[in-house]
Amino acid sequence: MTAELRDPGNLATVRASGHGLLLGPWDPESDADVRAWLRGFTDPEFRRWNTPLVPITDLSGARDSLRARAVRAAEGSVASFRIADAESATTLGHIGVNDIRPPLGAARIGYWVLPEARGRGVATRALTLVAGWAFGELRLHRLELDHAVGHGASCRVAERCGFRHEGTLRGAIFEAERRDAFRDAHLHARLATDPEPDAP
Repeated sequence: MTAELRDPGNLATVRASGHGLLLGPWDPESDADVRAWLRGFTDPEFRRWNTPLVPITDLSGARDSLRARAVRAAEGSVASFRIADAESATTLGHIGVNDIRPPLGAARIGYWVLPEARGRGVATRALTLVAGWAFGELRLHRLELDHAVGHGASCRVAERCGFRHEGTLRGAIFEAERRDAFRDAHLHARLATDPEPDAP
């Protein structure tokens, strides 16, 4: 894996590559990036398992969302990566390191893959890359991720990448398409001191 931080402290400048992927910042001013972001958030499979705090339903909302994430990345509280194929540069999905808390050495990870890229190990490869970067460059100690109970694909990605299942978070996330009802989530985590998982 190779990683580059062009401006220390500004996580909007991070780029990484490896396992056939390129990871780099989303560009809020790129129409192609905005359309891909909107497709990700409006995909029925994504919406089955995720209900964002702020709905993203059109291009304007998608652009606003990317701009907000770029601001937080510049401040160092998130790192938001467009996952792209290393050969074609085609957008495949997203992975983000969120809620970065340097005093605790901790952060949370979330990811999604566009429909046409599923079944190719994209999320596993991207999570492997990002975890290595977060433990190495950011010197984090603990990375967490959670997913709705029943989301077997996300569970398998987490476990393949060395994120152990630590338990069930009761009523921790919204029900699909609702913001007035809650469902349980599985919590996974990996420590910097855990053994390296097998390469994807």
